[in-house]
Amino acid sequence: MQLNVLAPINQLGYGVAGLNIVKALWAEGVEVSLFPIGQPQVTNKEDETIVKKSISVAEYYNPNASSLRIWHQNGLAEHVGRGKHVGFPIFELDKFSPIEKHHIASCDKIFVCSEWAKDIVHSEVKYYDDRDEPPRQPCVPDVDVVPLGVDATLFPPTAPTKKDKVVFFNCGKWEVRKGHDFLMRAFQIAHAHNPNMELWMMCTNPFNNEREEATWRQAYNHPAIKIIPRADTQQEVYNIMAQTDCGVFPSRGEGWNLELLEMMSVGRHVIATDYSAHTEFCTKANCRLVDVYETEAAYDNKWFFGQGNWAKIDETTIFDLSVAMQRFAEDYRYELNEPGVRTAQQFSWENTARKIIQGLG
Repeated sequence: MQLNVLAPINQLGYGVAGLNIVKALWAEGVEVSLFPIGQPQVTNKEDETIVKKSISVAEYYNPNASSLRIWHQNGLAEHVGRGKHVGFPIFELDKFSPIEKHHIASCDKIFVCSEWAKDIVHSEVKYYDDRDEPPRQPCVPDVDVVPLGVDATLFPPTAPTKKDKVVFFNCGKWEVRKGHDFLMRAFQIAHAHNPNMELWMMCTNPFNNEREEATWRQAYNHPAIKIIPRADTQQEVYNIMAQTDCGVFPSRGEGWNLELLEMMSVGRHVIATDYSAHTEFCTKANCRLVDVYETEAAYDNKWFFGQGNWAKIDETTIFDLSVAMQRFAEDYRYELNEPGVRTAQQFSWENTARKIIQGLG
């Protein structure tokens, strides 16, 4: 099987997905022609070799093979060849703009990460097939769920070590969507009741200017909070995760939440809001879920301006999050999150590649 893939290759969300999907497709016997979106960035020789190989194959790509574009939902127009055009957007909100709907509807097929996302595409995107005879009936896109994965060789389970403090960890670029505007308050409440805890934040946002970064860091100025610089490699991310006890991800909306799944793979316990794409792999058995009762217009005056909805965070949510952190610190026995490890083993990149192959028929 041959497949033309258009995707970024870097250490950001789409780039991590693109790289791992390309690698997993090759492992499943697919010959990948890679057309990078932007300049590829890799951190080791093995990845460099497979990316160069895939780009080399693209010089004589098969124009009849399917074209898979892993990119934002408002940028799915550019494809390669005359085969099936497949879009793979990763989105966080429950509404699409007219441009986003147009780009999604223009694809022959859509892959999404979760059932939550599939329901949104089917709810939001209706179009008329020009081949239909009047009276035409509205169509919905052909959508398959293709969950993303985690590399268990990079994020193997490791037993936690007992420390003076229980370490909570948040990883994800500074953003209101990630809940960074209220996580501090929840931690302060929890810490006031149980000072035997720390919060580590690895949240550098490469899209922020220096003033914005300084504002976020100042907001987390607390003697029990540690600000960690952005890791350059997946190995460095793992090394940090292995030193922690519990990941806390109070997000208003996620397209997948890879860091949460990585924490599960390492065997760490996790706390997350019960909303959006990570509900594909977060359950009450493997995660301490914080209830979300309503949604509200997504607005942060930087990336989101009310064009869709995300989880509504109120005082009850903040209190519930603080209680979840307190109870974890009180009950923690320095044991692996075994249900989380088993979940992560199911959501491998090999599984992602197989779902893609199956979806392409």
